[in-house]
Amino acid sequence: MSAKEKKDKKSEKHIAQLQEQIEQLTVEKQDLFEKLQRLSADYANYQKRVPRQVADTVAYEKKKIIRALLPSLDNFEHALAGASAAEGPEALENVIKGIQLVFDHLLAALQALGVQKAASLGQPFDPMRHEAMMQRSEPDQDNGVVLEEYQPCYLLGGEVLRPAKVIVNKLPEPEAPRPQEARPEDTEPAAKANCDLESQPEDETVETEPEDQ
Repeated sequence: MSAKEKKDKKSEKHIAQLQEQIEQLTVEKQDLFEKLQRLSADYANYQKRVPRQVADTVAYEKKKIIRALLPSLDNFEHALAGASAAEGPEALENVIKGIQLVFDHLLAALQALGVQKAASLGQPFDPMRHEAMMQRSEPDQDNGVVLEEYQPCYLLGGEVLRPAKVIVNKLPEPEAPRPQEARPEDTEPAAKANCDLESQPEDETVETEPEDQ
C-alpha cells in the first residue's frame, strides 16, 4: 500500500470518527432541548398554579375564621332577643349575661386560632408589649410596673399582635444630699489658733562676739 493510500485511509477513518461525534452531539442537543421545553412548560404551569393556590389558601383561612366567629353573632341575636322579651332589671341582667357569653366565645375562638391574651397589670413595663399612655406615682408600688391597662396585649404564636395601652408607675428620684455648710462655731477655733500663732513674738537671735585668743 502506497503512502497516499495510507493517508487517504487515515483521513477517512478520522472523518468517520468526526461524523460519529457529530451524530452523538446532535442527539444530546435534541435531548437537552426537549428537557428545556419541559422545564419551560412546568415553570409556566407553576406560575399559573401558585397564585391560584395562594388564593385558595387565603379563601380557606377566611372561611375558617368566619365560621369560628359566627356563633358569637348568634349569641348576640339571642342576647338581644332575651333583652327585648324581658322587662325591668331582668332585661339588664339578660343583656349583661349575653355580652359576657359573646365575649367568652370570641376569646375562645381567637385562642383556637393561636391568639393569646397577655397579662400586664403588675408586670414590669416592656416596650415590646406595652405602650405607655401616661405615668403615675404610687409609692406602695415598684418603680416601672404597670398600674392600669386601657387595652390588653394580644400575642399570636408568641409574637405581639397588638401592644397593650397602659399607665406606668414612675417614682420620684431621690434628691442628691446637699453639701454641709460650715457653722460659725466650727470656724472660730481655727481662726483663734491662727491669731495666736500670729501674735507670738519671733525668736530673737543674739549675736556673740568672738573671744580673744
